[in-house]
Amino acid sequence: MDHTIVLIPGDGIGPEVSRAVRRVFEAAGAPVRWVEYQAGVAALEAGAKDVLPAETLGAILEHGVALKGPCSTPVGEGFSSVNVQLRKRLNLFAAVRPVRSLAGVKTRFENVDLVIVRENTEGLYSGAENQVTDDVVISMKVATGTGCRRIAQWAFNYAARHGRRKVTVFHKANIMKLTDGLFLRLAREVHEETHPEIEYQEAIIDAGCMKLVQDPTQFDLLLLENLYGDVVSDLCAGLVGGLGVVPGANLGVERAVFEAVHGSAPDLAGKGVANPLALLTSAEMMLEHLADTRGDERCRTLAQRIRHAYTRALAEGRRTRDLGGDLGTEAFAEAIIERLN
Repeated sequence: MDHTIVLIPGDGIGPEVSRAVRRVFEAAGAPVRWVEYQAGVAALEAGAKDVLPAETLGAILEHGVALKGPCSTPVGEGFSSVNVQLRKRLNLFAAVRPVRSLAGVKTRFENVDLVIVRENTEGLYSGAENQVTDDVVISMKVATGTGCRRIAQWAFNYAARHGRRKVTVFHKANIMKLTDGLFLRLAREVHEETHPEIEYQEAIIDAGCMKLVQDPTQFDLLLLENLYGDVVSDLCAGLVGGLGVVPGANLGVERAVFEAVHGSAPDLAGKGVANPLALLTSAEMMLEHLADTRGDERCRTLAQRIRHAYTRALAEGRRTRDLGGDLGTEAFAEAIIERLN
């Protein structure tokens, strides 16, 4: 029986990388049936009144899993982020981004293998901003015991399931003693109560970032509140080749949205040069999720086949331009398809 997945192509290069992923899935015989819905600028251009139409949200609520391409968000004005709306309205409280070195992608570091777990619904990204006077605006950082404990429990459970040896909490509790202090205190409690066998470590965020760029292999799983997680996950992507090669997942109790974490790159749209690997590896994570939550081991096997195929392609020099190669979007997809076995 096939799994119905909501596909949100997004805008900019989103439709191109989405098509490439669909091609790979079709060639691999994936047990997936796509239902396509719009969000972001693409939704507005299609006549919707909102960047997150009710029918798109309803489809995710119905089917439980979505794969989303990049959606544009204006800077400093205009409509609010589609990503933020999805996380809040679907209660996708855990953002997960695995970051690992890839064969054939040369960077300053080797053997990077990190997982960033980010609380996805609170902090400064709650959007609680107020105009006090013409010259003064306030943004509130929100932290709740429920949210902090929930993400800590999720992170330690993930570490235990996936054989991660150490959890490091990045924080700024020396300055933000109440909000970050709460996050830190509950992380300690959850560690002691649930998984004391896992090594636990804390790092002030600025010092932690310095240590990351000195030697990322000293870390394993990073646990962060919302804003820190957003910044640090992009920093870590830079250790392995950039946002074009790392996946992302937003997970809740009953719903999951997997997404390319890079931007929509409207200047590249229609040129056929975008790297589809970020969305493909996010789709790979989606398959693992289907295996874990629905017991379909076909999906896990397929995820392994796709991983092996793109790893071979990269190692053999079949790369897109952002990685020093000369392939376009479709040619790279074809290189992966040729190596499926």
